[in-house]
Amino acid sequence: MKVAVEGCCHGELDKIYESISYLENKEGVKVDLLLCCGDFQAVRNEGDMKCMAVPAKYRHMQTFYKYYSGEKKAPVLTIFIGGNHEASNHLQELPYGGWVAPNIYYLGYAGVVRFKGVRIGGLSGIFKSHDYKKGHFEFPPYGPETLRSVYHIRNIDVFKLKQIKMPIDIFMTHDWPRGIYHYGNTNQLLRQKKFLRQEVESGTLGSPAAADLLDHLQPTYWFSAHLHVKFAAMMQHEAKNNAAPKITKFLSLDKCLPHRDFLQIVEVADRPGSSEHLEYDPEWLAILKATDNLQKPSCNFWNPPQDNGLHPRWDFSASEEAMMEVVSDLSGDLCIPENFSLTVPAYDPSRPQPNAHPAYSTNPQTTELCATLSLTDIYILAGQSGQAYGKEGTTGATEEEEDEDSTGSVDEPSEYPTDTSGLSSSYNPDEITIEDEWEEVEDEGVECAEVKGTDAVVPEGQVGSQDSDRDSSPQRETANRLILPPPCTAPESEAPLRSLRPLSLPPPSASLSQGSSEEEEGFTSARVPKRTSGETTQGLASHTGGTPQIKRRNQSIYTAVEDEESEG
Repeated sequence: MKVAVEGCCHGELDKIYESISYLENKEGVKVDLLLCCGDFQAVRNEGDMKCMAVPAKYRHMQTFYKYYSGEKKAPVLTIFIGGNHEASNHLQELPYGGWVAPNIYYLGYAGVVRFKGVRIGGLSGIFKSHDYKKGHFEFPPYGPETLRSVYHIRNIDVFKLKQIKMPIDIFMTHDWPRGIYHYGNTNQLLRQKKFLRQEVESGTLGSPAAADLLDHLQPTYWFSAHLHVKFAAMMQHEAKNNAAPKITKFLSLDKCLPHRDFLQIVEVADRPGSSEHLEYDPEWLAILKATDNLQKPSCNFWNPPQDNGLHPRWDFSASEEAMMEVVSDLSGDLCIPENFSLTVPAYDPSRPQPNAHPAYSTNPQTTELCATLSLTDIYILAGQSGQAYGKEGTTGATEEEEDEDSTGSVDEPSEYPTDTSGLSSSYNPDEITIEDEWEEVEDEGVECAEVKGTDAVVPEGQVGSQDSDRDSSPQRETANRLILPPPCTAPESEAPLRSLRPLSLPPPSASLSQGSSEEEEGFTSARVPKRTSGETTQGLASHTGGTPQIKRRNQSIYTAVEDEESEG
C-alpha cells in the first residue's frame, strides 16, 4: 500500500491534503494512509491555542478546526503522534488514542494499531530527562512549567512499549533516536543544519529513550520530524537468537512549507486479506491492561519494575491468553469504532472569541475504551489528584520561556547510564524558536537548504533533481507465536544490507515506476512531493542562483508566497 509520511504538520492539513491530491492525480496512484510525525496542532478553537507552547503572537488557527467541526473530512485515513507544539488540553483527553476528527486518529501518549495488517506504533512528545520519570500529572489550566512538561515523554510509556514482543512494521517519534545520524549522510546533515554540529560531535543529538526503543523494537520503518530537515538512514541491528539481523529504515522529514521536503510516499507491503478498517492491536491492548495499575498521576519520580528481587512482577508482556481475553472484551471485533464526537465547540470564523479560556472535558471515546477493557482514564485521575503543580493557570508561553527542545534537559539524570542530555546546548533557530524570523547565508553548492536539487513538486514549475534517494518495501520476519488476529508476516530479506549505508530515497523528479540499480537490493521508488502552493516557474527558477540568502518566516507557516520565494 502507498503510505504518505509527513514531518511537522503545524496545523496545515489543507496544504498537506492538497499536496497528496495533486500527486495522486499527477502520478495516477492512490495514497492509502497518511502518517504525521508530530506538531500536529489539533486546535479546535481559540481556547486550545492558549494551550500550545508558543508565544501568543504566533498562535494561528490554521485549518484543523474545519475537520473537527465537520466542514471538511480528511480524504485519506490519517494517523499522527504528538510533538512539542500541540493543543495539549485536546490530546490529553485521549491518553490511549482516539479520533480527533473523522478519519484522523491520534495514537495517544503511546500506541500501536493495525491497518491492512501493518502494525503501526508511535510515541508522542519529546525527551526531557528532568520529566522523564514523572507520571502524567499535568491537567489544564497549565502553568508556565506544565505547559511544556505535558508534552515530555515519560518512562511509563516507554516501559509499556518495551513489553512488545511481536514485530512492528512502522514506528513514529517526534524527536530522533539518539545516534541515528551515524547511519546516514552526517556531513550533508551538518551542511544543512550547522547548529547541530555540537550535539552530533558530543553524541547528545536525539532521544536516548527512542534509541532504547529502536534497539528493542527494531521496526522495518522509523519515521520522525522535529529538526525540520529531511534525513534518511539505514541501521542494521545486531543479530539475535541466531536470526538474520534486522534492518530499520529511518526517515525524518521537514515542516510543511513550500520548497521543503515535508512529504514522502513509501511503498509498504500490506497483508492480503486483512481488514480495510483501522484496528486495535491485541498485544498492545493486553499490555495496557497489564500495566494499568502502574500509572500514577504524580510529579514524583517512578522507576519501572525490574528483575532485582524487589518486585513481584517485572515482565508485563502479553501472553496468548491475555490477548485472547482482549479479543473477548471487544466481542471479537478489533475494528476501532468510528465514535468521534465534539467535546468542545469548534472555532467559528464569523464569531471569533479571542478571549476564550481553554476548555477541558472527558472524552467519550476514552470513557468507552476504559469501560470495555477495565482501564483507568489517567486524564480524569490527573484532574482528581489536584496537583497544585499544574493549577497555576496560564495564557501561554512567553518567547523567553521557550524550551531548547532539540535533545534533552538537565535538572535530573534519566535512567540511562550514559545519559548526557544535560550537555546539550545547541541553539536551533528553525525548530526551537519557530516563532522567530531568521536569516542564514548558505554554503556554496547548497540551494534552498538542500543539496543537489529541489524537492518541489508543484503544478507549474520544474521538478528536476540529481538526488538518487530511494526507499524500500518492508522486510518482515515470520512470527512464531499465535496472535489473534495474526500479525503481518513476510520472509526476511535474503541478503543482509550494510549497517552504515544511508537509506536511499527517490529524486523529486522520479516517477513511482522509475527503476534504478538499487532496486536489485529491494528498494522501490517513491515520490518526495511538495505542497501545491501556487508557486510559479519563475519562483522555482530562483533556486538556481549562486549562494542564496535564506529568509524563513514561520509565524504563519504559510504566509505570503513572496516570503517563501525569497528562499531562493
